[in-house]
Amino acid sequence: MQVTGKKQIPRRLKSARDDKNSNAYKIGLWEVAPVARQLYSRSATLTYNTMAWFKRESVPLDTSGEKRVKTEGLWVKCDQCRQIIWKKDLDQNFNVCPKCDRHFRIDARTRLSYLLDDGKYEVEDNNLVSTDPLTFTDLKPYAGRLQRSQQETGLNDAVINARGKLDGKPVIASAMEYSFIGGSMGTVVGEMITRAIERATAEKLPLIIVSASGGARMMEGAISLMQLAKISAALARMDDAKVPYISVMTDPTTGGVTASFAMLGDLNIAEPGALIGFAGPRVIEQTIRQKLPEGFQRSEFLLEHGMLDAVVRRHELKAYLSRSLDFMQVRAQ
Repeated sequence: MQVTGKKQIPRRLKSARDDKNSNAYKIGLWEVAPVARQLYSRSATLTYNTMAWFKRESVPLDTSGEKRVKTEGLWVKCDQCRQIIWKKDLDQNFNVCPKCDRHFRIDARTRLSYLLDDGKYEVEDNNLVSTDPLTFTDLKPYAGRLQRSQQETGLNDAVINARGKLDGKPVIASAMEYSFIGGSMGTVVGEMITRAIERATAEKLPLIIVSASGGARMMEGAISLMQLAKISAALARMDDAKVPYISVMTDPTTGGVTASFAMLGDLNIAEPGALIGFAGPRVIEQTIRQKLPEGFQRSEFLLEHGMLDAVVRRHELKAYLSRSLDFMQVRAQ
C-alpha cells in the first residue's frame, strides 16, 4: 500500500489497535514513530511530506586578508611548567620562562645581541661554505641538508664569528647555531672557531665561545673529528700567550664539542638546566646497565661535581662575564 499526503495508519495496524491482546497493542506500536511502524508492517510503505527545521544557505567564505586574525607565534608553551606565555613577554625576559625560570634555546644572533654592547658587532669569516667532501647521503643527501639549513637560518654554517665590545671591553666572540643541523661541528665550524682563536691570540683580545651543539658532524666523516685536535692545539697556543678564554655552555652541549673546546676554557660556565655531556644518558644507561641519578648531565649536577666553575642565569650573564674579564685584567677601551 502506498500512502502519500495525509498521515494514515495501515489496515494491519488498525486491527492490531482494536485487538487488546495483540503484541502491537501492548507496545502501542501505532503511537510510535513512522519508522518503527514501517519495521512492524513491512507490507506498508508510508510517505510523508516533511519540512527541514534548519535551512543553510551556501555563502562563500570571506578570505580577504583585512579580516583575518593571525595568532600563530603570539603564544609559547613552556615544556617544563606547561604554562602559556605571551611571546612578547618571553622576549623581554631574555627568553626565560617567568613562571619556572626555564631557559629557552635561542639562536646565535640573539645570543650575540644579549652579550655585546647595543647588540652591535662585526661578523667575520662568513664566506666559508662546506664542500660536502664525501658526497654523503643517508636518508637525505648531505648537500640538500646544507642548502635547506642555509635557507632557514641565513648562515653558511653553524657558527657566527663576531667582534664587538662587552661593557666597553673589546672581545672576540663565537656563537653556535643549534638549528643548523643540530649545531654540529664540521670542517667549516672547526675552521671558523680556529680562526677566531688565532685572531684573539694575535690581537691579545679575550675570546668568548658560546656552545650549542650535538657534537661532530659525522656526514663529513673523520674530517670532522680532526677539528677537535685542530681547535685544541690552537687553544693551547692561546694559553701560552696568556690570552683569556671563557667558555659558555648552553642547552645542549654534547659530543665532540664537549670533548674539545667547550671544556678547555680558563673559565667554564653554563646556563641553568643545560644538557652537557659526551654520550647521551640513554646510551650510558644501556652501556653500564644502571639507572642514572636524577639531573645527570645537567649543569647543576656538573657544577656540584666540579666539572663547571659556575652556573649563571641569562639575565646575569653579561655582567658576570664583564666581572670575569676585569678579574683577568682586561681593560675597557
